[in-house]
Amino acid sequence: MNSRKDQLQALDRLLTIMDELRAECPWDKKQTMQSLRHLTIEETYELGDAILDEDLNEVKMELGDVLLHIFFYAKIGSETGDFDIADVANAICKKLIHRHPHIYGDVKVANADEVKQNWEQIKLKEGKKSVLEGVPRSLPALVKANRIQDKVAGVGFDWEKPEQVFSKVQEELGELQAEVSTGNGEKIESEFGDVLFSMINYARFLGVNPENALERTNKKFIKRFQFLEAQAAKLGKSLKDMTLQEMDVYWNQAKMND
Repeated sequence: MNSRKDQLQALDRLLTIMDELRAECPWDKKQTMQSLRHLTIEETYELGDAILDEDLNEVKMELGDVLLHIFFYAKIGSETGDFDIADVANAICKKLIHRHPHIYGDVKVANADEVKQNWEQIKLKEGKKSVLEGVPRSLPALVKANRIQDKVAGVGFDWEKPEQVFSKVQEELGELQAEVSTGNGEKIESEFGDVLFSMINYARFLGVNPENALERTNKKFIKRFQFLEAQAAKLGKSLKDMTLQEMDVYWNQAKMND
């Protein structure tokens, strides 16, 4: 691993390159925070993919892309005189020290759960009116539901046992089935949302990240379906020309290859 000196030199090199690109590259010169926003989101998802794939070399590369965006925003901020990379780093350092009184103060904690509870209480003391203010509005719904539940649990609004949550899942499923029988689309959608929300909560109690779990299932399904397509192609057939029974044979083969 690199020494602290080498790490700082690498960051300084990136700062220099960012200055040069902003001054000399036509594309980089025209970028704004607004124009970079969607690209930053894309880079973050690419990092997430690499982490799920457990491809550490790709994680390294994607982290570099995300770091570049951080430096890019800081460069734009320095041009307007609002902030620079030092302000960004100092701000997060100040926040971390303030929110870790068990490290930088005399607060005692017994476990990670108490750290989370202290964190949320400190944020409220900083002026936030709700523990849910820190949940971004534009988060995907599944991720947002998980963060909402995690946040409120941090202040004690939570179930005590996994069995209680599973009972809630079963209750919500019953309510969904009741509405399905009525055929009321709006109420079916509402109850379906409740089922998903309760399942996400149950995942938290099982120690499962629901976003990761669903994405792994997506990847697994894609792999199996593409195997099915490949086998059909070897037979010179289209999937449309195959029966479900024929496709099921190759689907089961794909499952064995997982």
